[in-house]
Amino acid sequence: MLTYDLINKNKRESWILIFSFLVVISLLGFVFSQVYQNSAILVFAVIFSVGSALFSYYFADSITLAVSKAQEVDKASNQQLYNIVENLCIAAGIPTPKIYVIDDSAPNAFATGRDPKHAVICYTSGILQKLNKTELEGVTAHELSHIGNYDIRLMTLVVVLVGLIALMSNWFLRFSFFGGRRSNSKDSGNVGMILFAVGILLAILSPLIATLIKLAVSRQREYLADASGALLTRYPEGLATALEKISADSVPLVEANNATAHLYIVNPFHQDRMEATSSGQHGGRSWFAGLFNTHPPIEDRIKRLREMNL
Repeated sequence: MLTYDLINKNKRESWILIFSFLVVISLLGFVFSQVYQNSAILVFAVIFSVGSALFSYYFADSITLAVSKAQEVDKASNQQLYNIVENLCIAAGIPTPKIYVIDDSAPNAFATGRDPKHAVICYTSGILQKLNKTELEGVTAHELSHIGNYDIRLMTLVVVLVGLIALMSNWFLRFSFFGGRRSNSKDSGNVGMILFAVGILLAILSPLIATLIKLAVSRQREYLADASGALLTRYPEGLATALEKISADSVPLVEANNATAHLYIVNPFHQDRMEATSSGQHGGRSWFAGLFNTHPPIEDRIKRLREMNL
């Protein structure tokens, strides 16, 4: 499945995954409130979730850039890079984003922001040094596709939802083991015990489920951005070659961390990057390990790009 069909398929599946997050959060909050027979808990969970999502919506990009130690660069300091970004933005019909650079020799890049009008593309100094113009255009088109497809907003909200589920699960477990459940009704005793057991199980499994959903969304968005970026440049080989060079680089990105790893065009952790490349080649064990990768296998991404007919 190629180009437009792939884009439409990935968009549908990504929204289904986001809906799954909402179901998990609602179910966790509902069970939480039922076990303790207090509807205020559910109301608090919803309000807290919405408040956290709003904070993340407006400030997640600034936090990400600060954590990554990225510095904004002006047009005069890198004329060629600005020309590449501006020309592709004209072709894509979106505003030119701010450009940031991380002083790191590992080649990589990511986009962030809440919408195309408040977007940022961040490059490492290594990617600017190690890729040629055509390859850099491919990477830029990939990141602009994340912006144009609103992936940057989507992934920000997904990260927040994962954090909220983990936090709510932690609260539930703490209250369960240290606060206990209070109920004097014999009639509701059996039901209460069942709910309590379900709540404990859900609290333990929810962070794992949420993390898997986040990683699945991230992998789907990378496939979509690859296809969209190739459509923008009309030259899939540029991005394919760039992915080969980035994935072959043995230097891990120092400023990357688990919270921001999914944003990068290629997994910034070298060991995980190699595992992602080889996933699916050694049976079920590798397939299971692949579920925890932040990115799809590089070989698969390159193969899809080189099969595109534009």
